[in-house]
Amino acid sequence: MEPPVQITRREFSQGSTVFALSVALLSASARAQWAGAAETNVDPAELLKPEALPDMVMGADNAPVTVIEYASMTCPHCAHFQETTFPELKKQYIDTGKVRYIFREFPLDNLAAAAFMLARCAGKDDKSKYFAMIDTMFKQQRQWAVEKPIPPMLAIAKQAGFTEESFNACLANQPILDGIEKIRTRAIKQFKVESTPTFFINGTKVPGAISIEEMAKVIDPYLKKA
Repeated sequence: MEPPVQITRREFSQGSTVFALSVALLSASARAQWAGAAETNVDPAELLKPEALPDMVMGADNAPVTVIEYASMTCPHCAHFQETTFPELKKQYIDTGKVRYIFREFPLDNLAAAAFMLARCAGKDDKSKYFAMIDTMFKQQRQWAVEKPIPPMLAIAKQAGFTEESFNACLANQPILDGIEKIRTRAIKQFKVESTPTFFINGTKVPGAISIEEMAKVIDPYLKKA
């Protein structure tokens, strides 16, 4: 998988049908770091240190297992995980108090960054609205990410309560964009995230859109120790 471009600034036209994000490619050293990242586990305490934007969390604060997912909204593997594995993860582990789940933004391209910005705006006062937007975006990924991006994206946003004005204003919010970029940069440099989705289960790195059975093999031993 190609590493994503670095998000440096955003330009959104006042019309809802055209937008472009101005970007700069990762430096050669960053690309080399991406390509050579080691498969190592991470200190859970480091993973849980505050990010540039508030973490989006589901589940009990005192759950014995913490699952952190780094995902991109334009990643088909992430959409597949969201559709096939996440409902069972939520039912069996999150809703039962066994797992605290944290979703972190790792956009692979500019369109994914825009989708994350909209989710952040939607959920600024209610995290459930953030997760609802993420779920809808994944379910309709082909319509807004592959075909004609902006009209479907605006339509989805309107269903979530946006107007065209607030849609444009959200995509002009530089602090949110900067925060998303800082989350992704930290994941690359500190946690050696190389692709999406990548999970950390109590610090154990698990890349790929794994099944609930594969995820259970990592989660369950931690539960037995709890």
